[in-house]
This record gives sequence, structure tokens and C-alpha cells, in this order.
Amino acid sequence: MLFPRSAPVPRLRIACIGCSLRSSLPITVGRLGRRNATTALILRHFGRNCGPSPLGIRPHPRKIQLVHVCGKKTRTVVKLDELPQGIVAPSQPLPPEEDEPTYPTVVLQARRNMRKFDNCVLLTRVGGFYELYFDQADEYGPLLNLKVAQKKTSAGPVPMAGFPFFQLDRFLKILVQDLNRHVAIAEEFPNDPSDKVKWGGLMHNRRVTRIVTPGTLIDENFMDPYASNYVMAIHLPGPAPSDHVSCQEQHDAPETSEFANDAVARIGLAWLDLSTGCFFTQPTTLASLGSVLSRVSPREIVLDKALEFNRDHLPLSVLQEERHLVTYSPHGELRELSDWAPMLESEIPTQTVDKFTDGEVQAGCLLLHYVRDRLQGLSMKLQPPLRHESMHIMNIDKNSMRSLEIKQTIRDGAFRGSLLHAIRRTVTKSGARLLNEWLSRLSAPSTSLEVINFRQDLVAHFIEDEDLRDTIVVLLRRSHDSQRLVQKFALNRGDPDDLLRLANTIKATEDIVILLNTSVSSRPDKGTAKNCLSIMVDRISLDHLLMLAQSIRDAIDEEGLVQQHQIEDSEAGEMIALAQEIVKAEGTEEDSTLLPKGAAAKINKKKPVSIRDHYGEDNEVWIMKPGASDILARLHADLATLRQEKEALTETLRTRLNAPSLTLRWTPGLGHICHVKGKDARRTPTDESDPIRTLSSSRTTRSFHQPEWTRLGEALDKLRFQIRAEEQRVFASLRERVVHNLVKLRRNALVLDELDIATSFARLATEQRLVRPILTNTQRTIIIGGRHPTVEGGLAEQGRTFQRNHCLIGDGTPSGVGLQQQQQQQGHGRIWLITGPNMAGKSTFLRQNALITILAHIGCYVPADYASLGIVDAIFSRVGSADNLYQDQSTFMVEMLETAAILRQATPRSFVIMDEVGRGTTPEDGTAVAFAALHHLASVNKCRALFATHFHGIADLVTKQCMRVEDGGPDGTIDMYCTDVEEDEQGGFVYVHKLRKGVNRQSHALKVARLAGLPERAIRVAQQVLQDSGVDISPRGIAEPAETSAAIVE
Repeated sequence: MLFPRSAPVPRLRIACIGCSLRSSLPITVGRLGRRNATTALILRHFGRNCGPSPLGIRPHPRKIQLVHVCGKKTRTVVKLDELPQGIVAPSQPLPPEEDEPTYPTVVLQARRNMRKFDNCVLLTRVGGFYELYFDQADEYGPLLNLKVAQKKTSAGPVPMAGFPFFQLDRFLKILVQDLNRHVAIAEEFPNDPSDKVKWGGLMHNRRVTRIVTPGTLIDENFMDPYASNYVMAIHLPGPAPSDHVSCQEQHDAPETSEFANDAVARIGLAWLDLSTGCFFTQPTTLASLGSVLSRVSPREIVLDKALEFNRDHLPLSVLQEERHLVTYSPHGELRELSDWAPMLESEIPTQTVDKFTDGEVQAGCLLLHYVRDRLQGLSMKLQPPLRHESMHIMNIDKNSMRSLEIKQTIRDGAFRGSLLHAIRRTVTKSGARLLNEWLSRLSAPSTSLEVINFRQDLVAHFIEDEDLRDTIVVLLRRSHDSQRLVQKFALNRGDPDDLLRLANTIKATEDIVILLNTSVSSRPDKGTAKNCLSIMVDRISLDHLLMLAQSIRDAIDEEGLVQQHQIEDSEAGEMIALAQEIVKAEGTEEDSTLLPKGAAAKINKKKPVSIRDHYGEDNEVWIMKPGASDILARLHADLATLRQEKEALTETLRTRLNAPSLTLRWTPGLGHICHVKGKDARRTPTDESDPIRTLSSSRTTRSFHQPEWTRLGEALDKLRFQIRAEEQRVFASLRERVVHNLVKLRRNALVLDELDIATSFARLATEQRLVRPILTNTQRTIIIGGRHPTVEGGLAEQGRTFQRNHCLIGDGTPSGVGLQQQQQQQGHGRIWLITGPNMAGKSTFLRQNALITILAHIGCYVPADYASLGIVDAIFSRVGSADNLYQDQSTFMVEMLETAAILRQATPRSFVIMDEVGRGTTPEDGTAVAFAALHHLASVNKCRALFATHFHGIADLVTKQCMRVEDGGPDGTIDMYCTDVEEDEQGGFVYVHKLRKGVNRQSHALKVARLAGLPERAIRVAQQVLQDSGVDISPRGIAEPAETSAAIVE
């Protein structure tokens, strides 16, 4: 700390440590002979003998270094006791030192932006390129396959790399989507005269307009159009540190939350999709966090900055296990639910305001602050948040999501082979996203009978009326992704092409409404179908939207847009041509591969437009029709008049100057000029009224100024500028009208998406012979002739058929079931214990019934001959085996964790499938654990379950405990079923996938081993071991590979 001394004594500044300096030893201080000079006393080392300061520091001066500035040397003796003690604020702050290198202004701007956004990769727009500088060029240039050059500056060479502006999406995809980096984009902005002086005459200033992260994509071309792109914030319980607390203090501070190690602690979640404006919140627990993350699948997780240096918080282990991208952000100034209002398109419904928990509110505040900071000042209008807890949906945990292969396959994570791939027939991108939500994400699957029956009624109507279905599909293909289109306008990013797409979507919506109304009026006897169609029509609002669409079509000149796109393509072609020339002259073959494919063909096909022709007065491209506004009509009329004057002036000058080749032009360097060529250029034009001064000349051309053309050209330029400004005003007005109709447009878009799904379900049911399931409020499941929705398709491609099976579990018999089904249902329990050989279809049977249950709850028809299902609140799956070495969990440990979660969470309305529980340990222990799990499901959870095992001793334990259905009583809830193998006299065999009652005590493991190619010697050793164990090995026990059946499904 520095202490000022009053004049006229020269100022003495001493670095004070804030302690009481008890030593009275004299010290020598340099006093300057010049008035107002400065010297500093610096205390360098400290010991233990100094008393405590107000800050708790115990320094002791060991060495005092005197720093002289200048002036005549004098000596003065001062005792430390005579100096003021403690912290004294300086009268004026010291000016910062100017030690920044003298880089060029563009590089200096980039350097400052890099410091300000130090956690981002900075892309700086410089003319037609985006460039990286300094260490970022060295680091990311090779990753992007960009050549790193050295820019020569007076401060030394600066590493730099760049790419053409039209390839921004390509490199953003690599940085954001592939490398999970945050990218700050600095754009060019013209400087006004005062800024030009400030920046040394620089024409443009460069500032960051947006930070692109994996979770905050808006309209980038590399976005997945068929999936939502969520960013999620997680708020942990306990007091959050203030934003002003330093990171080190947060790191050193002890854990204050009483819930830090409590897995049942309530935490708050909030997530949104910036590309559509969808916004959700949910309270949950740390134990359920993994399943929520699996369902939502956020691209980015945001945590409070206070947790950045605390690597022991529980959510981090969950996030690391699934390899989620985690970002730490300060909480910002948002604290209350009311602070969200400026960022929402409409108010939060009053009945839901009081239902938000504090955790949800704080998570939402953190999320909105983070997203708003990423947008760097862009306006944001989101849909009011929906509380996920209030939705009537089926819970599917992360293990079930993975093992049932709902969104991707287990083996290679591919979309093909998943349930979603098998049923998706939607024709719009937004419809595909909504189907994804219904199936495995936010709205899926429903547990409301009203919602399910309504969807089924709609599908039934489209199955019956094929013409109506096909016509709606055609109209849907004419619509566009209006959910994302509307959000672009809400973020102030839409362009004229987006307006036209929106107008086409409104037109398609109008045609669909007319079609549905016609269908309703033509079928008065169809009560259910008429009702569901009428509800869909009533949800669509076209008030003001038809006028908006007509205004868009009347205002925007589509031909002008086409010409504008051609010019933009020409500019891109010109940049590619330049890049090709550079690569050809200085590059290598590897450099040539970095250019866009087909670039050479495009360039050879059409010569790029020159900059002179681009800006020439005869090449105006207007995106608005003259009739878009009265002002535009008047300006275009004035422009036509000036063009006529230009034509008249051209003829006049040709006659006056005796130069038939004369043309009136504009060039970037010379401005408005008269241009002559040929023989007219070989003689100097003369004008009696005004002398002519030649600007440039060659053997065949000559250019010169002419005052009349200069005045007329300036008038044309001014008028064109006014037209451009008016076009921007009209466009802004249309965009504002779109924003005012956000709510209606989004609601209409949702109806179109639901129609898309309903028509796709109808087509799917017709193609694959699906039936309508009956949903009830009972606790039973009856599936007659069930089929696996994905395996059946795979077998069909190979020319094979799928073995159908029945599944009848639960209590009672529903009404409407035939006599044969009633007889089949009698005597069936809540749980099936299934045994049988390897590869005989047990796992397939378990999974197919779980998938049929899910399909029924989203309103889809199911692959069966008959299905009646009681509402299921959750599906749990314990299938397959895998370890988790990262979390130090063995295969058996993972299996037990999954089993424990099921036994803790399953309710009487849940549906559970468990396959080979206990196989990761000894047979004795495995049998004990598996039976304990089965017993818990039957006596505690009391849910519907399918339990497959190779531990045949479990069947004996079930019999011993009187848990079979035929034993009767409250514990008699288990039925035993099995699959089998049929063998012939020669040792050939075929798997029998049809389930039958009973217990199969042979797993036929050696048959599978031989099919897998186990060496014959190993097979004989295995046979000997079985014989020594007392197992009867008959000649039919092992089959030759050539004699086995190919009908293997599991």
C-alpha cells in the first residue's frame, strides 16, 4: 500500500503489509531533490515476530529495498515507529501500466477478445475469412487441417490460421460438435468517424456477437434435425457461494451442505432447447439423476461456478460416468421466478407458479443467465417452462433405455436396429423430434388413458380413411420446421427465405384445416373419429396468420432472392477460385483435399461475378417487391425516373462527345466515370461546357469524369441506399409480426407434428399388420401372438419368420376378451419364471413384451394378434452384462446395482424384466441372490415381471416356498414357462422358441459352444467334465455344426 505525503515535502510511498511494525530500527529513505518526485519503500521478506494484522497476517520485515526513481540523492533518517501503520487507501488509484505489445489493430482486437473470452476458441472475421491467432492457431490449426502461417508484425511474428467465411458451419461442427469446444465469433462492424480516429483509421471494429457451445445451437447446418438439442442446469441443495467469492476461497472452504452425501437429497433441474424455445424444469434426487440425464440426453450440463474446484460433489461422478460435457458458470443476477419474465413469450400460468420448488427456480436462473451470456445481447423468447413432475408419463430408467435399445443399439450405438428406427415413418423433421420425445424423452410414454385413447382414435381414423391420410402427408411435406423457424425470429436471426418458408407452412396448415373440416362434415355418423378430428381443428388458430402469410408473399420478391443467392454463390466461388490458385502455386495435394468437393466444377461452370459487376448500378437485386410499402413504391418510381435520365444522358454525351461507345459506369476506385473504348479511346473527348480530365487510359479504353454523370450517379446511389433502408424496415416489420404471433405459430406447429405422428402410425400399422391395444386401469398384461418390433424386421430381411408368443400376467380377466383368451388367462400369475437353453429366445421374449408395452403407451398400434394392457407407471430392465471399470465396478457389482435399483423403485403398477440375475458369481450364491430378487418382486413390489434364469434350483425353491400359482394363497403368484430344443436321431437340433409351461433343466451350453466354433478338443474336455459330474451325455446331446438349424433368435 502506498502512502501520500503532503506538499511541499516530496511524496513518499511505502508498501504497507497491514501489520504493526514494532521495530524502532532506523532506516534510510532516499529523498529526491526534485519536487513531486516519487520513491517507494518495498518490504520484501517477512518473519514470525510481527504482530497480527487486521487481515490475520503475521509479517516481519527482514529486508527493506529502496527503489529510487531519479533526482539528486539526499539522506534522511526515519524510524519505523514514526511511520503511519495499518491499511491506508491511496488518494488516487495508480494508472495501469501500458505493456501491451504494439500489434496491428486487427491482431490487437483479437488479442483483447481472447483475454475477455479466455475459455473460448476465438474466430475473428477479417474480410472474407475467419481467422485464429496466437496459441489458438497453433493448437487448433492442425486439428482443423488448416495451415498455420506466421504474420509478420512490429512486435514479432504472430501465428495465424484461417478459412473462408462460407465454411464457418463446417469448422464450427468440428470445434463444437466433435471437439466439444466453446467458440466465440467476432464479426466486423463499420466504424463511425469517431471510432475511426480511435482505432487509427481502421474501417471496422470486431466484437464477439455470439458464443456457440454444444448446448446452445440455434440454426447451424450441422444440427441433428431429428433430435432436440438441450442444455441443462443442475442446482444442488445448500447455500450457494456468492458470485464475488474467489475460486480459491470456494476451493478451500469446507462442505457446508447437509445434503452433500445424501443420495435422496432433492435437487433442481432446468433444461431448454434454444433452437425451438422449449423450456422444462424438474425436481429430482441424486439417485435418479442418471435416469433423467439418460432420458433428456442434454448436449451440455451447466453447474454453478462454486463447484468448479470441488471435485468431490456427487453429480460429478454421475456426469463423468456418462461422459457429459460439463460447463461451470456464475449464477448471475437472476434470483427469482419473476426474473424470467423478460425471456418468456408469455406469462407462466398462475396455477403452476406456486408449484416450482426453490431448486427448480435456482436451476432455471443459472440456465437462463448462462444462455443469455452465450447470446451476447441477442433477444430471447422462450416458451413458459413446463414442470416435468406434473406430467403423466411412464418412467424408463437409463439401464432400460439402453438394454431395450430404444434409441440406439447396445453393440455399436447405431440408430438402425433401434425401436425408434423401426417405427419412425414421419415426413417432417419436427414430427420426428416429437416422436423421439414421446418414445423416450420428456413427454413419453403417457400414462393417461385419455391421452392414449385420443391418439389411438386418431390413428384408427387415418387407417380407415387412407385418402385423407395420404393427402395430409402430401400437405405436411409442403410445410417446414416451423418450430425452429419461429425460434429463429424470436432470436432476431430469421431471413427472407425463412419468412417464405413460414408463409408456405401457414398455407399448408390452412389446407389441412379445410381438409379435416371436410372430412368431419362428410362423416356425421362417425362419432369418435369426428370428435378427435374436430379437437385437432379447434387447436389450430389461423387468426391474423393468414394475413401475415399474404403480407409476406406480397412483400418478398422470390426472383430477387434467387438472384441474391446466385450472387452469394458467385462470391463463394470467387473465394474458392482464389484458394485453388494459392494451393496450385504454393500448396500440396493434401492442401487441395481441404477445398469443398465439387468446387472446381462450380467454378468452371460459371465465372464468378466481379466486384465491379456486383456493385454496378445495372445489377440491383431487391428482395422486396415495389408494392411492399408506399414508400418503396415511390422510391422505385423515382429510381425508374433516374434510370431514364441516365439513358438520356448517355445518348446526349455520345452525341456531344462524338463517342458512340461511351457508357456510364461505377467502379470502386474511381467512382462514377464515363468509359469509352476502341477508336473513341484513341482521341481525347472534348466538351465545350466543361473540360474533361482523363483518369485512366490504355490502348483500347479511356475513363474520365463528367460532372453531369457524377451528380446523377450520386442521386442514384442515394436512392438505392434509401430503398435498401426501406427494405430493411419492411423486413423488420414482418419479423416483428411473426414474433407477435409466436404462441399461435408454435401451437399450430405442435398440431402438425401430432398429425404427422398419427399418419405415420397409421401407415406403420398397415404395413406391419399391427393391432390396436386396449389400455385399462388394471394390473394385468395380456398379449396374444406378440412379436418383437425390431427383430421381426431383421429376420424378414433374411427371409425368415418370427415365432409369436403369448404373455399373460396379472390378476383377473378384462372385459371384451374371447372365450379362448379367457381360458388361456385362467391360472396365470403376476410373474413368469422362464427357463430354457441358451439361444432359445428368452431375452427376446422379455424385451418384446417391454417394447410392446412402451408402444401401447405412446398411442401406437402393437405387433400382436391381441393386446390388453393395464397402465404401467415404470419399466425396469436388468438384461445383459457389463462392467464399469472407470467407477471400479465389476460385472457382478453392476448387476447388483441395477437389481437393487429395481427392487427399491418398482411399484405394483410397474413392469419388470430380469434376465439371469446372479450369473456373475458362484452358482450357489447366484441362485440365492436370484431367488431373493424374485421373492422380493413377488411379495414386496407385487409388480408384473418376467424373470429368466439358468439357475434351475430357483424353480425348486419356488415350489418349496409355495409360490406357484397352483399352490394358491396370497404368495401363489409365479408361473413357470420354458423354451426348448428339438433333436433328431442324428444329433441335429432346432431351437423351439415357442414358450410352454414347465421347467427346462438343460441349458444345452455345449451346442452353443460348438456353434460358436469352440475347438473339438475343448468340446470333448467339456463333455468329460459333465460326465464326471454325473450328467448324462447322450449322443444327441451334442450336434454337428452342419446339422444345426439356422433359426436362431435371441
